[in-house]
Amino acid sequence: MFEDYQAIVAVFATGIVVREIAPLVVDKWEDPAVVVVDSNLNFAISLLGGHHGANELVRKISEMGVVPVITTATEVHNRNSVEGIAAKLGYDIVNKESTRDVNCALLDQDVEVLEIKGPKIVIVENDVSVLKKEKADN
Repeated sequence: MFEDYQAIVAVFATGIVVREIAPLVVDKWEDPAVVVVDSNLNFAISLLGGHHGANELVRKISEMGVVPVITTATEVHNRNSVEGIAAKLGYDIVNKESTRDVNCALLDQDVEVLEIKGPKIVIVENDVSVLKKEKADN
């Protein structure tokens, strides 16, 4: 199930879920979003993949009166994340390893989003996230 779905909602104690998924966790780009909901439907916890669907899923579940628990730094501080910006624009992140540095920068400052139309050659450092349109404009 962990490898077959993009998102999992588990109605269990958080500890049970952590122990069950721990051996399966690979990285934030491959793992599914995992949300834990307590059996009394009090809380929905974005446990894994917050920037990759879990936070959004927790917000949807909260419409049923469940309290959403989101701990990703960008959301906690009401800031955009690279993943969120890419999703809103419909882009893929080319250099995924850059997101940690750029998300940290987004916590402290506004980071300019530049659109460069080609043909061009772009050289970037590790703290620059490169987004590519998923589908070319027709």
